[in-house]
Amino acid sequence: MSAMGVFTGLTSFDPVPSVRRSKAVVVTVATRPPENAILGVPVAQDGDIPAVVGLDRDTLEKAGFEGKTGQSMVIPRADAAPLVLIGIGEPAALDPDKLRDAAAAFARATEARADLAWTLPEGESVAPALAAQTAVEGILLARYRYDALKEAATVTPVSNIGLVVDSRRSAAARRGAAKGQAMAEATQIARDLANSPPAYLTATRMAEVAVELGSERGLQVEVFDKDQLIEMGCGGLLGVNAGSAEPPRMIKLTYRPPAKPRAHLTLVGKGIMYDAGGIAIKPGDAVHATMKNDMSGAAAILAAMSELAAQGCKTAVTGYLMCTDNVPSGTAIAMGEVLRIRGGKTVEVANTDAEGRLVMADAMVLATEDPTDAIVDIATLTGAAMRALGTQVAGLIGNNAAVVEQVEAAAAATGESVWELPLERRYRGELNSEVADIKNLGGANAGAITAGLFLEEFVAGKPWAHIDIAGTAQNDRDTSWRPPGCTGFGARLLIEFALNFTRPRA
Repeated sequence: MSAMGVFTGLTSFDPVPSVRRSKAVVVTVATRPPENAILGVPVAQDGDIPAVVGLDRDTLEKAGFEGKTGQSMVIPRADAAPLVLIGIGEPAALDPDKLRDAAAAFARATEARADLAWTLPEGESVAPALAAQTAVEGILLARYRYDALKEAATVTPVSNIGLVVDSRRSAAARRGAAKGQAMAEATQIARDLANSPPAYLTATRMAEVAVELGSERGLQVEVFDKDQLIEMGCGGLLGVNAGSAEPPRMIKLTYRPPAKPRAHLTLVGKGIMYDAGGIAIKPGDAVHATMKNDMSGAAAILAAMSELAAQGCKTAVTGYLMCTDNVPSGTAIAMGEVLRIRGGKTVEVANTDAEGRLVMADAMVLATEDPTDAIVDIATLTGAAMRALGTQVAGLIGNNAAVVEQVEAAAAATGESVWELPLERRYRGELNSEVADIKNLGGANAGAITAGLFLEEFVAGKPWAHIDIAGTAQNDRDTSWRPPGCTGFGARLLIEFALNFTRPRA
C-alpha cells in the first residue's frame, strides 16, 4: 500500500484552494470607496494629510500618530466604516516595497473584515499602476493562511478590494490592480503546494495538479512516468527516487505566446516532495521538520507559468519540474553509488542528502537539447545559502551577467530579494571524483557555490542562472505579507522575469 493509502479523505483534498479564492475576490477602482468597506489610508510623515481623514497633522500627532513606518491608527466614523491610518514614513523614501508592506499592515489590522478599501497615495514617487499592484499584493498575501486541512478558516478571507484614486490615474490603477491580483494568486498557489503535507501531494498528484492548471491557463503539459524516465536515461531523478514507494514524475510545461516569441526561456525546478535525506537521514530538528517545502522551486515555476498567458507574456517559456521524494529504504541509493545523468555524465553520490542537484541535472541537459536563450533554475538547494544570507534573501549565481542582472531586476521589482554569489571556479576541484566524472558534494565550505558549480556542468555553456531559495522558502514569523509557513518565494519573481526577459547577447 502506498503512503497515500493510509490517509483518509485524500481524494477530496484540493492542493490549490487559493485558485478558487483568488478568482472570487472582486477588485474595483473608483474615486470613492465602496459602501461598508473599511478604508485604509496611507499617511506620510510630512506633507498634507489626505482630506478623507478629516483631521490635521497636529491633531494626529497629539493622538500619537506621526505617519512613521509601522504606525497605525483607527478613526471611528458615525456615518461610515472606520478609517485605518497606516504610516508610510518619509515621502521621498516611499517605494513599492514600503507600499506593499503598508497594505499588508492594513489587511492585518482589519483581519475580521472581508470588504476592504485602500486609498492610493498622491504624488509621483510611485507610479499609480505600481501603487495599485503592490496594494493588492500586500492585502491578499498578508491575509493568506494555509487552512486547507482545518475545519474553518483561521482568518476572514478578503471578498472585495476597492482602490480609491482620482479619475486621472484610474486607468493605470486598473492595469496595476489586475497584475497585482495575478501576482498574488501565483504566490498563493505556490504556498498552497509547498504547504501541502507529503502524503497529500505526491509527485503523481503534483503532475495531476499541473495538468488541471495547465488546461485552464494555456499551458501544454507533458507528464513522464518512471518507464519513460528510464528510457530517457534520467538517472539523477531515478536514483533519488530509488528508495521511495511513490513513483517519480517529470512534468514539462510549455507556454507559447500567440505571436512569434521574442525569446525562449527555460525554467528548471527542484520538486523533492519530501526530503528525509535518503540514507543520510536528516535530524529531527525544527529546520528539517519543514522538508515538505523541498518542492518549492517546482511549485514556484508551476504557479508562475500558470499566469503567463493572462499577462500577455511575449517570451516562450518551457518549465521542467523534477518530482520525487527522497527517503531511506532497502532500495535507496547508497553513498558512493554512481549515477548516470541524461547525456552520459556520471556522478558519484558523496551524500544522498545532496539530491536536488541530481534531479535537476537531468532537466538541465534536457533544456540544452532544445533551442533556448537562457536557463534559470530555482531550488531549495543548500543550507549554506541560508547560513550566508538568512531567510529573507535568496542566493543567486550564474554564468551570464545579463541573465543575472535580469533576475536581480525582477527581484527588486517584486520585493523577493536575491544576492549574487561568485561562480568561483577555483572551487571546482572539490567536486572531482576518483570513480566518476563528478561528485555531488564539495568540501565543508562554500557549499552554495560548489552546488552552483555542479549545476553549471550540465548547461553546456548556455546562459544560466541559479536561484537558491533554501532560506526564503519558509517563514517562521508572521511578518508583513509573509505569514508563517511556506512563502511561495519565486513565483512573482519568475513572472516579472519572464515578462521582461530579453535575449542575452552571445
